[in-house]
Amino acid sequence: MPTASLPMYDIPEVRDANDKFWSALADNIIQNGLKNVPECLSHDRPVREFWDDGDLFISQCCGYDVVERYKGLLRPVATPRYAAFGCLGENYCSIVVVSEDCPYSDVRDMAGVVAAINGPESHSGMNSLRHLVAQRQSKGRFFSEVKISGSHKASLELVRNRSADVAAIDSVTLTMLNKYYDGTLDGLKILGTTYSAPAPPYVVNATMPEKDVHKIRDAILQTFADPALVECRKALLLDGVTLAQQEDYWVHEAFKEHALKHGLTLIN
Repeated sequence: MPTASLPMYDIPEVRDANDKFWSALADNIIQNGLKNVPECLSHDRPVREFWDDGDLFISQCCGYDVVERYKGLLRPVATPRYAAFGCLGENYCSIVVVSEDCPYSDVRDMAGVVAAINGPESHSGMNSLRHLVAQRQSKGRFFSEVKISGSHKASLELVRNRSADVAAIDSVTLTMLNKYYDGTLDGLKILGTTYSAPAPPYVVNATMPEKDVHKIRDAILQTFADPALVECRKALLLDGVTLAQQEDYWVHEAFKEHALKHGLTLIN
């Protein structure tokens, strides 16, 4: 059976809003002529299980995965625009977070400290941070150690409890956590931001026929324009949408190439 998932910012506090958004989007997709549309979103699975699923109908995927692991497998169809700190148009960035008494004012001066990343294939947590510090690497290293936390929320906790010195946090995630959880930034401070790149896109299986892709894009535009979903979109920080192609995600590759050019092949 086809599956649908919107896992990138699916915290429990917005689960109902995500389900409502999908219900409206699914109805619009059906009205546009597609059949076998998943009735409900899939939740609570590792994101790679969603993206590796051969029956994937639609999902939301990290832009770095679109140009790396899932290049030619998943196809971007639209990029949501977010009402979040550090977001402009369809672009987002990462927020560089350190402990509140950190003596540094620039992460590029923090060679030799311990970094936390949510995952080694994350644009927001890894690729954007690697890009930022690459020119200051020495013998292929910048940080003394990199700890993989598993999530941006867990990375914040590692910095808070001094198990790590710095982390780059997806700006949408940080805005959402700060909105729904008290004390998200307690004991922490924002050092700066990374450079911007297109936000995580909505994606479909790359084998989907072109005519069906057009129908899904039309349905996405209809769903974002629906006045009945204003509060739903607000809960999800959704401020609009831009139709997308694979080529729009060249920035993520450029971040990687910049780091490789300067000798930082890994985030270490």
